[in-house]
Amino acid sequence: QVQLVESGGGLVHSGGSLRLSCAASGFTLDYYAIGWLRQAPGKEREGVSCITHRGSSTYNGDSVKGRFTISRDNAKNTVYLQMNDLKPEDTAVYYCAAAPDCSRLDRGSWGQGTQVTVSS
Repeated sequence: QVQLVESGGGLVHSGGSLRLSCAASGFTLDYYAIGWLRQAPGKEREGVSCITHRGSSTYNGDSVKGRFTISRDNAKNTVYLQMNDLKPEDTAVYYCAAAPDCSRLDRGSWGQGTQVTVSS
């Protein structure tokens, strides 16, 4: 069974940090670009960050540049999102997704999401 499982979300104060993990089972992440997207209540889904299948390129949304870092450990079949200097506007459910490339995450395989809440 192909599955992506996110973890690491929680409640943190503004300025704090969290590291999200996206672990794959049933398939190997090596051949996929992996991205993080988020959705806050009443807002449209937003692409946060993406890393190509070999990790040679990463992409970050304007709202998180300089604060969030995506990385991958193919040996552990896991992708990470290090989030620093968190702000209340970062509050959302964060999803990881796997796709052939970063432009097709919307049509890829998704995890169930993990809640991130940042208090002011």
